[in-house]
Amino acid sequence: MISADLAILTPEIVLSLFAMAGLLIAVYTSKDAMAAGMCWATAAMFVVMAFYIGVTGEGARIAFDGMFVEDAFSRFAKVAILLSAAAILVISQDFMAKADLLRFEFPVLIILAVVGMMIMVSAGDLIALYMGLELQSLSLYVVAAMRRDSVRSTEAGLKYFVLGALSSGLLLYGASLTYGFAGTTQFIGIIDAAQGGDMPLGMLFGLVFITAGLAFKVSAAPFHMWTPDVYEGSPTPITALFATAPKIAAMALFARVVHDAFGGVVGDWQQIVAFLAVVSMFLGAIAAIGQTDIKRLMAYSSISHMGFALMGLAAGTAVGVEAMLIYLAIYVVMNIGTFAFILSMERDGRHVTEISSLSGLANKEPTKALALLVMMFSLAGVPPLLGFFAKYAVLLAAIEAGLIWVAVGGVIASVIGAYYYIRIVYLMYFGEEREGLDGKMALVPYIGLIAMAAIIGLGWIPGINLFGIEASAETAAAMLLR
Repeated sequence: MISADLAILTPEIVLSLFAMAGLLIAVYTSKDAMAAGMCWATAAMFVVMAFYIGVTGEGARIAFDGMFVEDAFSRFAKVAILLSAAAILVISQDFMAKADLLRFEFPVLIILAVVGMMIMVSAGDLIALYMGLELQSLSLYVVAAMRRDSVRSTEAGLKYFVLGALSSGLLLYGASLTYGFAGTTQFIGIIDAAQGGDMPLGMLFGLVFITAGLAFKVSAAPFHMWTPDVYEGSPTPITALFATAPKIAAMALFARVVHDAFGGVVGDWQQIVAFLAVVSMFLGAIAAIGQTDIKRLMAYSSISHMGFALMGLAAGTAVGVEAMLIYLAIYVVMNIGTFAFILSMERDGRHVTEISSLSGLANKEPTKALALLVMMFSLAGVPPLLGFFAKYAVLLAAIEAGLIWVAVGGVIASVIGAYYYIRIVYLMYFGEEREGLDGKMALVPYIGLIAMAAIIGLGWIPGINLFGIEASAETAAAMLLR
């Protein structure tokens, strides 16, 4: 029944209607004057939808003959996506207002991107997968180029669009090959056509092209080329968004495709994903060393961290998927806190992103410096912060799956990557005092920074356990590999 199918898509439908209503109301009233209120209303709606999904979901349900899947795995990803998008909207308002970028289209585009992400993680069909992916991508292409008077922002949006179109073409070609040899676009039909290791060669090529398209979306090397320029050129709040919610959606979609559609031929994709993981970890760790701009550094950092998340996926087991989900949840918390700080980096009323401007910060702003130290140490994987346990989880999953070489590569890459995180801490505490940051941090980003630092610093303590994230990830992984 159509009504039953639509009931399963209630969160997506509600958010879509909210976006259209907000667009119409803004157009026919005060337009940009409503932008701040719409941002707060959108963030509140995201939190409400996350709560609704978290408390009402039970078991697994399918809609539209398997095109849309609502299960514990998708619910976990959707809650993380919604909460991270809400956090980015809240902490970025002050920055957007100061930069004269707070337009009423901004929250509307974010809603549409989030709806696309939610469809991605619930896709049970290649067509639904592509619809969700493009809805997210088209919205993000626009917000990347929001600063129309900036050449770098326009260049970032154009690069993202061109390379995104290329990746979509690769993914579509892979989907057409898969459909041609499986005779269906539904994941349940594809997995039946590729059982027991007896997969047609054409379908294997389809898997390779789909994997390449998805690797672009998660910024995995060697499909990472768009990431540094887009991170640097986009307005900082948009960069913060790119580093959080879309990463969860793309990684969850990656896991959905390889397990739901190609779960019967783990050996055919495991080595590909393991290769992407190792190359991403090393490229991100090494390339970030010479960066002088903190947004470019965070771009290479995200490439490296997606490599670690892919390590969990490469394990091809429920433990690996659980580790990947835990890693993504912790990664998003660390990035929200870090970007809350980056948003406040100002000198003489101008936003700056040079790493050298952090020199001597601890003497002037000890609390902010301490919070950023927690973020940097956690990103580096220093115990007992949550970042260490995230890396430990994916390394353990890889070892249990027999991917010893991947785990060893991960340890080496983590040691290399620790250098540029510790360099920032060194500059803050032991660097020469010079003309540095002089801007006052707004209240909301400050609260966000302190809150994220507290979660990262205390989340490992038994009883806190990042609000039960481990149990939720275990349930989600078991549901995906049912």
